Amino acid sequence: MKPMTERNIRLVIAYDGTNFSGWQRQGPDRSVQGDIEAALAKMHKHPVTLIGSGRTDAGVHAAGQVANFKTSIAHIPAIRFVPALNSILERDVRIIHAEEASPDFHARFDAKSRTYRYHIICGRPALPHELRYAWQIWRQPDIRVLNAYARLLLGETDCSLFASPRDPSLSRSRYISHARFMVEGRTLIFEITANAFLWKMVRSIVGSLLYFEERGFSVEAVQRLLDAKNHRAAGPTAPPEGLFLWKIDYYRT
Repeated sequence: MKPMTERNIRLVIAYDGTNFSGWQRQGPDRSVQGDIEAALAKMHKHPVTLIGSGRTDAGVHAAGQVANFKTSIAHIPAIRFVPALNSILERDVRIIHAEEASPDFHARFDAKSRTYRYHIICGRPALPHELRYAWQIWRQPDIRVLNAYARLLLGETDCSLFASPRDPSLSRSRYISHARFMVEGRTLIFEITANAFLWKMVRSIVGSLLYFEERGFSVEAVQRLLDAKNHRAAGPTAPPEGLFLWKIDYYRT
């Protein structure tokens, strides 16, 4: 009998990270990857490995995480994995889209860039549900100053200032193609796109730039801190609840 050809399915996933230890499966702790793999195993009657575009930490959310898995199920159109998986998963994880991918598509290695958004509630009481998805600060920062700092990050940038000492990356350089603060409704949002990110890098950038702005640092002073590459000069790291993995762009699908 001719062996069944495996299909490669690409998923777009959203999740509320509040009750997760992060994306990556790790021991007995609840993870997004673990929950989806358990749902896939229930459908397939055997273990299925899910490959994500990258990790998110405990408490961090996603609107556009991408992952892929191999399946030998031939009779289900790719798009039907959306309702099938959502009927098994808890409500804090949702499959947004599913499609056939090329046999060698890899959600992590084929990613061209990743975009994160960080949500901040400034100078007003937050509604109860907002506190799960934003950082509340009790002042109105100067967005012009914040964006002047953000422009310093563009291009090939040594991000050592924002690197955790526990980050295992051999290089601290990342190519940042987009970084800006903007207002949507009543929320301040920091949006950043790069080829890759260091551990806790976005949260460190947000916390540091707000810290520098509050203390009146000049743009030149912030540039000197970037050039010095000393993490101890960074500001406090922003909390995880405001951070969303927003979207992943690919060279191919």
